[in-house]
Amino acid sequence: LEALVSPPPGESRWDGPYLSKRVIPKDPWGNPFVYKTPGDNSPYDLISLGSDNALGGDGEAKDIVSWE
Repeated sequence: LEALVSPPPGESRWDGPYLSKRVIPKDPWGNPFVYKTPGDNSPYDLISLGSDNALGGDGEAKDIVSWE
């Protein structure tokens, strides 16, 4: 996700920053998002691990994922 605020090394076509603030946002519980590319479920997977900051969980601890 750093590529949203700073150009990746060797990338000449980067035209950012793509966020108005130069800070990568955290999930609603103040934890970093998990970003995986290529993803297991789509070209990229973006995940919040929920309130417990661990895989799985129920209720507020349930993971929030980009492919659902």
